[in-house]
Amino acid sequence: MKLSHILSLVCTVMLLSGCIPHTTGKTEVGVRTKKIALWGEKGVENRAYAPGSTSFFLPIINDWHTFDIKLQNLEMTIQPNRGDRASRDDLLFKTIDGNDISLDVIIVYRIDPEKAPFILQYVATDNATLREKVVRTIARSKPRDIFGSLKTEEFYVADKRAAKSEQSKLVLQEMLGPYGIIVEKVLTNDYRFNAEYQKAIEDKKVADQQMEQNKSAQHAALEEYRKILEEAKGEVNKLVADADGAFLRAKIEADAYYEKQKYLAEAIMAEGKADARGIEQMNKALAGGGGETMVKLAIAEALQGKRIMLLPTSEGGMNLKTTNMNSLIETLGVKALSEEPPAK
Repeated sequence: MKLSHILSLVCTVMLLSGCIPHTTGKTEVGVRTKKIALWGEKGVENRAYAPGSTSFFLPIINDWHTFDIKLQNLEMTIQPNRGDRASRDDLLFKTIDGNDISLDVIIVYRIDPEKAPFILQYVATDNATLREKVVRTIARSKPRDIFGSLKTEEFYVADKRAAKSEQSKLVLQEMLGPYGIIVEKVLTNDYRFNAEYQKAIEDKKVADQQMEQNKSAQHAALEEYRKILEEAKGEVNKLVADADGAFLRAKIEADAYYEKQKYLAEAIMAEGKADARGIEQMNKALAGGGGETMVKLAIAEALQGKRIMLLPTSEGGMNLKTTNMNSLIETLGVKALSEEPPAK
């Protein structure tokens, strides 16, 4: 064996005999820094030691740093003794339409374990420094600008706030990613306007509620009016239908009566015409040679069975102008009865 190899082996044994353990927790990664390099390069080792592991290094010539890689919440809120500050820590800014507003924000982030050596070398030596100097500084600046682009009324719309939260997450990731930080979420909690504007908003809400109540009452009154109107329309339609029915019945009866009278008139007219034609034919017959004979025949039929008495009316006889015909008839009647032959 060469002498150089023997010397190296002796040195290794001597060094190992003075090594101390360096461990990482279940959510930690470790980073080793070689202050003096017996072999290789000195400086931050480009390697992240896995969570829950133990490694042995010589003291003095090596440094050891750990970073917690679990999810962490940076909460900035108005409530004291909560979040990162014991005093008010919410974001203060103006909306795009000029109203003052304060907003509670929570930044959920974690360290990229692969970039732990980079963080140790160029950014921060521990989680607290990284959180305070980098994450907090950037997280308090950019979200102000992003949420400040909303109008005052838009803060009441959850979808609008959620969209700005997502935009803030993307912007923060773009800015913090190079520092070895992964932004998981940007959450908003409560928001507040200044006292005067807050009172104006509350008054507006009360007015809006009253307006909605008035609208509801108006709608109810309108529906009641429509109901009454429909009932009135139904009653009117019923009356119209009844009137139409009565008119139709009267019209039918009148039409039937008219037709009856028409047919009756036509019958009377036909009968009259027939009688007229008969009279006309009789007149024609009477005007001819047989008319006199028919008259004589009719007179003979009328005189049949009648007693005819001849009264002298010449000179020296009876004067019809001065004779009392009633007395004469009575006298003749009594005389006639006395001359009747006795019954057999």
